[in-house]
Amino acid sequence: MRLAFVRTLAILASLLMFSLVSSPANAAPRPGCECSTPSIDRFQQWLASGEGTTVPPTGNLLVPEGHQYAAKVTFLNAEWHVVVVWLGNQFEAQADLSRSAGFWLTYRATDDLYVQLRPASHWSGGDKWLTLVPSTRGKLVTKFFSFKPRNWTSLPELGTPAYSFASALTEARGLVFVGKTPNRLEFRGLRVDGYRPPCL
Repeated sequence: MRLAFVRTLAILASLLMFSLVSSPANAAPRPGCECSTPSIDRFQQWLASGEGTTVPPTGNLLVPEGHQYAAKVTFLNAEWHVVVVWLGNQFEAQADLSRSAGFWLTYRATDDLYVQLRPASHWSGGDKWLTLVPSTRGKLVTKFFSFKPRNWTSLPELGTPAYSFASALTEARGLVFVGKTPNRLEFRGLRVDGYRPPCL
Protein backbone atom coordinates (compact mmCIF):
# COMPACT_ATOMS: atom_id res chain seq x y z
CA MET A 1 0.00 0.00 0.00
CA ARG A 2 2.75 2.43 1.03
CA LEU A 3 4.82 1.46 -2.01
CA ALA A 4 1.89 2.07 -4.38
CA PHE A 5 1.30 5.49 -2.79
CA VAL A 6 4.98 6.45 -3.27
CA ARG A 7 4.85 5.36 -6.92
CA THR A 8 1.70 7.42 -7.51
CA LEU A 9 3.38 10.49 -5.99
CA ALA A 10 6.44 9.96 -8.21
CA ILE A 11 4.27 9.75 -11.35
CA LEU A 12 2.35 12.90 -10.41
CA ALA A 13 5.59 14.76 -9.71
CA SER A 14 6.97 13.70 -13.11
CA LEU A 15 3.82 14.89 -14.91
CA LEU A 16 3.93 18.22 -13.10
CA MET A 17 7.59 18.73 -13.99
CA PHE A 18 6.89 17.88 -17.66
CA SER A 19 4.06 20.42 -17.82
CA LEU A 20 6.32 23.11 -16.38
CA VAL A 21 9.17 22.60 -18.84
CA SER A 22 7.07 21.95 -21.95
CA SER A 23 6.13 25.00 -24.03
CA PRO A 24 2.65 25.33 -25.50
CA ALA A 25 2.44 25.30 -29.29
CA ASN A 26 1.48 28.98 -29.45
CA ALA A 27 4.14 30.23 -27.04
CA ALA A 28 6.35 33.14 -28.09
CA PRO A 29 9.47 31.81 -29.86
CA ARG A 30 12.66 31.64 -27.84
CA PRO A 31 15.74 33.50 -29.13
CA GLY A 32 16.96 31.77 -32.26
CA CYS A 33 13.69 29.88 -32.83
CA GLU A 34 11.75 30.11 -36.05
CA CYS A 35 8.63 32.20 -36.54
CA SER A 36 5.12 30.74 -36.45
CA THR A 37 4.91 31.26 -40.23
CA PRO A 38 7.52 29.93 -42.74
CA SER A 39 11.00 31.36 -42.14
CA ILE A 40 14.71 30.62 -42.34
CA ASP A 41 16.47 31.74 -39.16
CA ARG A 42 13.47 34.05 -38.59
CA PHE A 43 13.79 35.69 -42.03
CA GLN A 44 10.29 35.37 -43.50
CA GLN A 45 10.60 37.29 -46.78
CA TRP A 46 12.70 35.59 -49.49
CA LEU A 47 11.33 37.13 -52.67
CA ALA A 48 11.75 36.70 -56.40
CA SER A 49 11.43 40.29 -57.59
CA GLY A 50 10.35 39.62 -61.16
CA GLU A 51 13.60 41.05 -62.50
CA GLY A 52 15.19 38.52 -64.83
CA THR A 53 13.72 35.18 -65.85
CA THR A 54 13.43 33.01 -62.75
CA VAL A 55 11.51 29.96 -61.54
CA PRO A 56 9.35 30.87 -59.74
CA PRO A 57 8.99 34.25 -61.51
CA THR A 58 7.78 36.21 -58.45
CA GLY A 59 6.67 35.74 -54.86
CA ASN A 60 8.02 34.11 -51.73
CA LEU A 61 10.57 31.37 -52.38
CA LEU A 62 10.11 29.45 -49.11
CA VAL A 63 9.17 25.78 -49.47
CA PRO A 64 9.00 22.99 -46.86
CA GLU A 65 12.22 21.00 -46.49
CA GLY A 66 11.81 18.27 -43.89
CA HIS A 67 10.93 19.95 -40.59
CA GLN A 68 12.31 23.31 -41.80
CA TYR A 69 12.10 25.60 -44.82
CA ALA A 70 14.40 26.38 -47.73
CA ALA A 71 14.31 29.20 -50.30
CA LYS A 72 14.71 27.79 -53.79
CA VAL A 73 14.98 29.63 -57.10
CA THR A 74 16.42 29.01 -60.56
CA PHE A 75 17.95 31.78 -62.67
CA LEU A 76 17.43 31.30 -66.42
CA ASN A 77 19.19 32.99 -69.36
CA ALA A 78 22.15 35.37 -69.46
CA GLU A 79 20.49 38.39 -67.81
CA TRP A 80 20.40 40.00 -64.39
CA HIS A 81 18.19 38.26 -61.84
CA VAL A 82 17.20 39.64 -58.44
CA VAL A 83 16.22 37.87 -55.19
CA VAL A 84 15.44 40.00 -52.13
CA VAL A 85 15.60 39.26 -48.40
CA TRP A 86 14.03 41.96 -46.21
CA LEU A 87 16.08 42.17 -43.02
CA GLY A 88 13.15 43.35 -40.91
CA ASN A 89 10.62 41.08 -42.66
CA GLN A 90 8.82 44.08 -44.16
CA PHE A 91 9.88 46.64 -46.73
CA GLU A 92 9.62 49.67 -44.43
CA ALA A 93 11.92 48.19 -41.77
CA GLN A 94 15.66 48.68 -41.53
CA ALA A 95 18.48 47.51 -39.26
CA ASP A 96 21.63 49.13 -37.92
CA LEU A 97 24.38 46.60 -38.67
CA SER A 98 27.28 48.97 -38.01
CA ARG A 99 28.45 46.80 -35.08
CA SER A 100 27.90 43.49 -36.85
CA ALA A 101 30.90 41.46 -38.01
CA GLY A 102 28.98 39.96 -40.93
CA PHE A 103 26.66 37.06 -41.67
CA TRP A 104 26.70 33.29 -42.15
CA LEU A 105 24.93 31.94 -45.24
CA THR A 106 24.07 28.29 -45.74
CA TYR A 107 23.40 27.77 -49.43
CA ARG A 108 24.06 25.86 -52.62
CA ALA A 109 24.69 27.46 -56.03
CA THR A 110 25.71 26.05 -59.39
CA ASP A 111 27.40 29.32 -60.46
CA ASP A 112 28.80 32.51 -58.93
CA LEU A 113 26.49 35.36 -57.94
CA TYR A 114 26.63 38.48 -55.75
CA VAL A 115 24.88 39.79 -52.68
CA GLN A 116 24.19 43.50 -52.31
CA LEU A 117 23.63 45.32 -49.03
CA ARG A 118 20.87 47.79 -49.87
CA PRO A 119 20.18 50.75 -47.54
CA ALA A 120 16.77 52.31 -47.05
CA SER A 121 17.83 55.68 -48.50
CA HIS A 122 19.28 54.15 -51.71
CA TRP A 123 17.09 51.10 -52.23
CA SER A 124 16.44 51.16 -55.97
CA GLY A 125 18.91 50.66 -58.78
CA GLY A 126 21.86 48.35 -59.29
CA ASP A 127 24.59 50.76 -58.13
CA LYS A 128 25.11 49.09 -54.74
CA TRP A 129 27.92 47.74 -52.61
CA LEU A 130 28.22 44.00 -53.18
CA THR A 131 30.40 40.99 -52.50
CA LEU A 132 30.90 37.73 -54.36
CA VAL A 133 28.86 34.66 -53.36
CA PRO A 134 30.95 31.89 -54.93
CA SER A 135 29.55 28.82 -56.62
CA THR A 136 29.39 25.70 -54.45
CA ARG A 137 29.03 23.45 -57.52
CA GLY A 138 25.69 22.41 -56.15
CA LYS A 139 26.95 21.35 -52.72
CA LEU A 140 25.40 22.71 -49.53
CA VAL A 141 27.93 24.86 -47.64
CA THR A 142 27.99 27.45 -44.87
CA LYS A 143 30.15 30.50 -45.52
CA PHE A 144 30.84 33.65 -43.50
CA PHE A 145 30.64 37.02 -45.28
CA SER A 146 32.42 39.81 -43.42
CA PHE A 147 31.16 43.38 -43.24
CA LYS A 148 34.70 44.72 -43.45
CA PRO A 149 34.58 47.45 -46.14
CA ARG A 150 37.53 45.99 -48.04
CA ASN A 151 35.43 42.90 -48.81
CA TRP A 152 32.73 44.93 -50.58
CA THR A 153 32.99 46.54 -54.01
CA SER A 154 30.81 47.55 -56.96
CA LEU A 155 30.51 46.45 -60.58
CA PRO A 156 31.07 48.98 -63.39
CA GLU A 157 28.15 47.43 -65.28
CA LEU A 158 25.79 48.21 -62.40
CA GLY A 159 27.25 51.56 -61.39
CA THR A 160 29.22 53.05 -58.50
CA PRO A 161 27.32 53.73 -55.25
CA ALA A 162 26.91 57.40 -54.34
CA TYR A 163 27.18 56.60 -50.63
CA SER A 164 29.68 54.84 -48.37
CA PHE A 165 29.47 51.21 -47.34
CA ALA A 166 29.64 52.33 -43.70
CA SER A 167 26.50 54.43 -44.14
CA ALA A 168 24.71 51.49 -45.78
CA LEU A 169 25.34 49.39 -42.69
CA THR A 170 23.56 51.91 -40.46
CA GLU A 171 20.29 51.71 -42.44
CA ALA A 172 20.31 48.25 -43.98
CA ARG A 173 16.93 47.34 -45.45
CA GLY A 174 17.77 44.13 -47.28
CA LEU A 175 20.25 41.68 -48.68
CA VAL A 176 19.70 41.36 -52.41
CA PHE A 177 21.13 38.43 -54.36
CA VAL A 178 21.90 39.21 -58.00
CA GLY A 179 23.38 37.14 -60.80
CA LYS A 180 23.70 37.33 -64.56
CA THR A 181 24.10 33.66 -65.42
CA PRO A 182 21.85 30.58 -65.22
CA ASN A 183 22.01 29.28 -61.66
CA ARG A 184 20.21 26.84 -59.37
CA LEU A 185 20.04 28.32 -55.88
CA GLU A 186 18.93 27.02 -52.53
CA PHE A 187 19.21 28.92 -49.24
CA ARG A 188 18.98 27.03 -45.95
CA GLY A 189 20.39 29.45 -43.37
CA LEU A 190 21.07 33.16 -42.78
CA ARG A 191 22.40 34.37 -39.45
CA VAL A 192 23.53 37.98 -39.05
CA ASP A 193 26.00 38.65 -36.25
CA GLY A 194 24.36 40.71 -33.51
CA TYR A 195 20.98 40.94 -35.22
CA ARG A 196 17.79 38.96 -34.62
CA PRO A 197 14.95 39.71 -37.05
CA PRO A 198 11.46 40.23 -35.64
CA CYS A 199 8.73 37.76 -36.55
CA LEU A 200 5.70 39.32 -38.20
